[in-house]
Amino acid sequence: MRLSAIGDTCHALAVIRRLQDTWPDSDITWIIGRTEAGLMSDIPDIDFVVFDKSRGRAAYHDVRAALAGRHFDVALCMHASMRANFLIRLLPADVRLGFDRRRARDFQWLLTSRRIAPARGEHAMEAMMGFATAIGAGEHALRWDIPLPEADRAFAAGYRASGRPLVVISPCTSQRARNYRNWGAANFAAIIDHLSRRYGARVVITGGPSDLEIEYGSRLASAEGVDNLVGATTLKRLAALIAEADLVICPDSGPAHIATALGTGVVGLYATSNPSRTGPYLSQKYTINRYPDAISRYLGKNVADLRWGQRVRHADAMDLITVADVVEKIDLFFDDRGN
Repeated sequence: MRLSAIGDTCHALAVIRRLQDTWPDSDITWIIGRTEAGLMSDIPDIDFVVFDKSRGRAAYHDVRAALAGRHFDVALCMHASMRANFLIRLLPADVRLGFDRRRARDFQWLLTSRRIAPARGEHAMEAMMGFATAIGAGEHALRWDIPLPEADRAFAAGYRASGRPLVVISPCTSQRARNYRNWGAANFAAIIDHLSRRYGARVVITGGPSDLEIEYGSRLASAEGVDNLVGATTLKRLAALIAEADLVICPDSGPAHIATALGTGVVGLYATSNPSRTGPYLSQKYTINRYPDAISRYLGKNVADLRWGQRVRHADAMDLITVADVVEKIDLFFDDRGN
């Protein structure tokens, strides 16, 4: 059970692949959120049960009905939140495995029968892998294998220009109260200019249909060689674009983890959250980390003094990331590729 968000479900898929590589004949059912199912639910060797939170209490009845008559050896309760915890008692399993008590938010530990080993300072991917380790899964190379429809692959390939790098910029994160993970549009414009002048890159801007994202898209699309697809892609089509791209540039958001799952490099922009916990798992080398600076300036503390994963809730924190920071990481990425 991992309902959301996109990045965390990408981590959960890697866990499932590890289970399948250890026990190829295992039957796996995944309880997942409706939005996230748009990316994952056509994976052929996983049975999906969709939890649609917009249905309120009826969503729990939907899950109960979908699980009627089934029984599982173990339920991996990989989502600790009040909403998810209400589902735990609906899971017909011999063992309900949850987080250790320190990480079992909203009293999850009261509802599970076993817990993963305690750990500190882990990336979110590693924390979820603790579930596979706890039930005896062997060590295997990371894999995801997200299927992408041929029509979406063809759509993405249409943005590939011969001899030019393709860069996807997803400038905005989800619109939640006191989120403060977005970098300024003027900064992204300067990055697009650098990508164009130095690398001749074609840039695609992506995002959802919110007013803020549409505003970003409109402002950034005025540059030559930029395509604005904000509000115009499904999750599958976004994933296909990311798979086709050479590089993704984004703040702490789902596209960073989709890119990781699809083998695309990421320049991650981090100041309000700790990239050691939520950064793109395979692109830490190219991730800007101004989180320690934000902790010092706005909280007057060091990272070691904080709860692991604590966010900086300050509207100016992302301004600590400079255009020069991002240019340096972009150049490092292309230098490593031999561009």
